Amino acid sequence: MPPKLSVGLVIRGCSGPALCLFLAGLTPSARAQELIRASNPGAPIRLITSDAALLEAQDTRKDLPCTVTPAKPFLGFDLKFHSGYDVNINLKDLAGGDNLLTIVFRVARDGHPDDPTYFSQHVTVPQIDDDDRGPAYLQGTFDLGEGKYHVDWLMRDRTERVCSFHWDSEASLPLKDKPMALDIAANAVQATDPELFKQDPPITRESHEQPLRVKVVVNFAPQDSGAATLQPLDTNALVSILRSISRDPRIGRFSIVAYNMQEQRVLYRQEAASQIDFPALGRSLNQLNLGTVDLKKLIQKHGESEFLSGLLTSEVKDSKEAPDAVIFAGPKVMLDDGLPPDMLKQLGEVKFPVFYMNYNLYPQVNPWRDAIGNAVKSWKGIEYTISRPRDLFFAWSEIMGRIVKLKLGRTGSGNSSSQ
Repeated sequence: MPPKLSVGLVIRGCSGPALCLFLAGLTPSARAQELIRASNPGAPIRLITSDAALLEAQDTRKDLPCTVTPAKPFLGFDLKFHSGYDVNINLKDLAGGDNLLTIVFRVARDGHPDDPTYFSQHVTVPQIDDDDRGPAYLQGTFDLGEGKYHVDWLMRDRTERVCSFHWDSEASLPLKDKPMALDIAANAVQATDPELFKQDPPITRESHEQPLRVKVVVNFAPQDSGAATLQPLDTNALVSILRSISRDPRIGRFSIVAYNMQEQRVLYRQEAASQIDFPALGRSLNQLNLGTVDLKKLIQKHGESEFLSGLLTSEVKDSKEAPDAVIFAGPKVMLDDGLPPDMLKQLGEVKFPVFYMNYNLYPQVNPWRDAIGNAVKSWKGIEYTISRPRDLFFAWSEIMGRIVKLKLGRTGSGNSSSQ
């Protein structure tokens, strides 16, 4: 079977149930992305002769009328550059049945035109009547490291009509962000991984008699507290925060508490593990049903405040374990009645540092401290606003530096007192 590219076909204003059904059925499976690989290591990639010739010619063809709009590379919270394309094609040009769109393209790094990376995808087109009107959209994505690239792209149908396009692309960090360590090498081209909750490979941890232990309390919720679904952008950002923490070799034990404020429910818990179980976390998040309202919780006058105060008390103040740090993460929790001042007083003091990685894409819209921020402040903790990938990188670097410094300070004090 030909390898697949991350691509989806979206038909706007679908005029019949067959088209709408096709759209609903295509979206999940069309996200799988793979590279075209040679049959043997070091062997050349073999394409259909006509496809290879079209890519080499680098001509713009429109006998299959379509408009290709390249996507400018942008840095994601996963610290990889994401690029790709959008394709617009009229339904009338796809009319008929038993049609198949084949997309083939290659990405070559600057200065190495003879060593490109190839992608391919087949998109089955549903039955489309001659009187159907409106546009259809296709999208594809791939990942890049810093560098300059050239892309040769083509799409053909069963009748060998071709749409082809070519463009240059550059992925570059601003000068102030150059210290950032990206999760993809410079000049690298990769397939976009469709499995957001894939398990990380084992990390070689630093060996210590007392390994660092952290507890992470994450609110898996959308930026818009009234949204009925958790948006992919929000999920990606929150998972990226967790991966930044889990990949730090200085940490030996992780405790994870994932909750959702709207549902007032803890979704997942993992205690003192050597590695965060991302697949299990992903399965737990499938339980989220933000579009429904629990009547019992709806009639509770101070339900959200009571849930949050209980969570803060059990996970921090009365925690049975003694972590080296507790880290809150997630979008702001703006409660109508807030946390009562006496409740903040009851939270008392803690013997470990507390941090808050506040995921807030639009801090200028909501600059006020939220309920979790107030609790962290009462514990003399530190809050970081995470609006861009650079915020995540530099915030975690500072947080980890503080944890290590405080750990060494406590260990030094203990050694001094025992002498």
